[in-house]
Amino acid sequence: MAADRPQRRAWWIWSVAVVAYLAAVFHRGSLGVAGTQALDRFDVGPAALSAFTVLQVGIYAGMQIPTGLLVDRFGPRRVITAAVLLLGAGQVLFALSGSYSMGLFARGVLGLGDALLWVSILRLVATLFSARRYALVATISSALGAIGGVAATFPLAAALGMLGWTSTFLLVGVLTMGYATMTFAVVRDNAPKAAPVKSGGAVLAQVKAAWSIPGTRLAFWAHFCTMFVSGALTLLWGFPYLVEGLGVPAASASVLLSLLIIGQVAGGPMVGWLIGKRPEVRMYLVVGYLALNLLTWVVLLGWPQGHPPMVVIAVGFVIFALGGPVSSVAFALVRDYNPLHQVGTATGVANSGGHSATALGVLLVGLMLQVFEPMPGGSEYRVAMLALVGLLLFGAFRTLVWWRRARAEVFAAEGRGEQVPVVLHRHRWDLSEVREPVAA
Repeated sequence: MAADRPQRRAWWIWSVAVVAYLAAVFHRGSLGVAGTQALDRFDVGPAALSAFTVLQVGIYAGMQIPTGLLVDRFGPRRVITAAVLLLGAGQVLFALSGSYSMGLFARGVLGLGDALLWVSILRLVATLFSARRYALVATISSALGAIGGVAATFPLAAALGMLGWTSTFLLVGVLTMGYATMTFAVVRDNAPKAAPVKSGGAVLAQVKAAWSIPGTRLAFWAHFCTMFVSGALTLLWGFPYLVEGLGVPAASASVLLSLLIIGQVAGGPMVGWLIGKRPEVRMYLVVGYLALNLLTWVVLLGWPQGHPPMVVIAVGFVIFALGGPVSSVAFALVRDYNPLHQVGTATGVANSGGHSATALGVLLVGLMLQVFEPMPGGSEYRVAMLALVGLLLFGAFRTLVWWRRARAEVFAAEGRGEQVPVVLHRHRWDLSEVREPVAA
């Protein structure tokens, strides 16, 4: 382990790696303010446009467990450098794409690069800094990365207005590829490399073992339903929904969209402090947030006459933004309910939940817009956003199911005299006994 007071070199290595993660978050959200231009450039409808984000986020979700295996085998330096090259190459291809198929391929390359970075950053932090500093540096890394999401809102919108599609995306793509020389030259990791990757059957068995634990399934569903609304709005549909559906001017829409990122940066430390100090409130926080999220949609979509006032929209988007910080409850659950040798795999499983939901939400909104467009006054967006509400209700239901089952496991362990991660108090709505897990 590193010393408690890491030297300047450790901070320098970390800072170079974090800039790469900032770039990844920027590229991930770069289509959010360019969606309306993409419709014209590729001459496609909303459903086809959503495929860009569905593909990108789908690759991200599917690569979480393989990324952990890659970074353990080859080290953060090589994986981060490869990620930066893929990000830059994907954006350059996207800048030059004149056809829908080429644009899809470009976003796939970009999604692959994005998928490789966050797990690599966490692995690097774990080897450069002491265990006492790990949580702090990891939280700072996430907050700094969110700045890339802010850059992908009104600054990118301004650049697109001044330079146009090709010049803007070509410039950021070339700059990103050039940054790979920094990561390869500076990033170092002295931790020993893992042995070659296990067989596919062994990896699958490890994933099944993690999935069989009720706490892992609870983490998956909690992550699934807390973060996908802000993800779907940030990555694609937030800007069109604000402009076309709510009648917000484009400049104001870019600022409102940035609230989805700023809220995550501000809310992260508060949620982290709360669940660290009072772990027993973690799921109450998740359930309370889901109820608040649903209430926000009721207000926005059920506004009686005309469009909601700007302040109501802003408050609503801040509430959506808090889903990112609340989703971190999932990783605390994984850590508590899984044996140490299985935590990495279970973390990848849980992390795939929210990103899978994001991809599904983006696709469903696109399909709804394809069916109901056009409608007077942008009303098709009010109808399309019901897809997100439906997904939220489904995820909340599954979360409640596995919350009760996970609690039953804790009570059963207490009855056997075993040590439990969190002391819980039984309520009338708790299950009387542990039920066998089902495939859901």
